[in-house]
Amino acid sequence: MFALSRLARATVLALAGLLLGLGVLGLLWPEGAEVGAPGANSHISLSEGARLYADNCAACHGANLEGQADWRQRGPGGYLPAPPHDFSGHSWHHPDRQLFTITKQGTEALVGGDYKSNMGGFAGKLSDEEIWGILRYIRSRWPEDVQRRQQEISARAAQ
Repeated sequence: MFALSRLARATVLALAGLLLGLGVLGLLWPEGAEVGAPGANSHISLSEGARLYADNCAACHGANLEGQADWRQRGPGGYLPAPPHDFSGHSWHHPDRQLFTITKQGTEALVGGDYKSNMGGFAGKLSDEEIWGILRYIRSRWPEDVQRRQQEISARAAQ
C-alpha cells in the first residue's frame, strides 16, 4: 500500500513537471495566451471587439457570425468554408487557448501542415489583446448556457 501511494505521488509529480516544462517551453499553449476567459485581462471593450470582428473576421465568418454556406463540406480545392462562430457552429466546443492559437497563427498551427484551410492567422496584424477582444465579443453573442459550457471546456483544458 505504501509503495503504491509513493508511486502515485511520483507519477503526479512527474506529470506536473512535464506540464510545467511544456508550459515553460511554450509547447502547451502559445505565447501571450492568458488564463481564464478571453479578454479577461484585456482593455478591449465589447464594442471595440465587435468593430475588430467586423473589420477582420466578418468577410469570411459573416456579419452575424453565421459562417459560409455548406461550411462542413469541402470545396473543389479541398478547403472547408469558414465555419460559423455563433452557437450553431463548433467554435464554442474549443478551449480558449485553441481559439486564440487558430486566430493568431492559423488553423495549420493547431491541426498540422497538411490540413487545408484558408484561415492563415492574424499574427502581425492584430495584437494579442485585440485577438482576445474579438474572442470575447464572439463569446458574448452565445447563449449563457453555451458560454458556461465553453468556459468549462476551457477550464478542463487549462488543468
